[in-house]
Amino acid sequence: MVKEQLQSFVHALCYYGCEDENFEKRFMTELLQDEEVLEELIYYMENQDFACKAKVQGYTVVDIMIWQMDHFKARLDRDNTGTRQNKDRMVLLAFDTLLKMRKEPQSYISKMQEETGTDYPDKY
Repeated sequence: MVKEQLQSFVHALCYYGCEDENFEKRFMTELLQDEEVLEELIYYMENQDFACKAKVQGYTVVDIMIWQMDHFKARLDRDNTGTRQNKDRMVLLAFDTLLKMRKEPQSYISKMQEETGTDYPDKY
């Protein structure tokens, strides 16, 4: 029953997050291969909140969402990423990044530590 609900939930996230069937299939395949991230998404699905138990070197899906919002702030202001005002897309992309980060932690951690928004003095 939970697997059917999860599939339906992921389908809805992809639909409302403007991702295609190929993205959905890849995401589900990777999700089902990572029990910890799977449990995190099921918790989100059931509670509309984050458990923050799935971590990569201390980083959680919430940290990824904050980084994504900060990193893409300039593009979000111009509203050309498809994520502005789209909670489903932000959640979906954060979970997708968490899955990728589990495979290549250092690449993503470096980006999260080095790439930040542009809304503070002397950034450039």
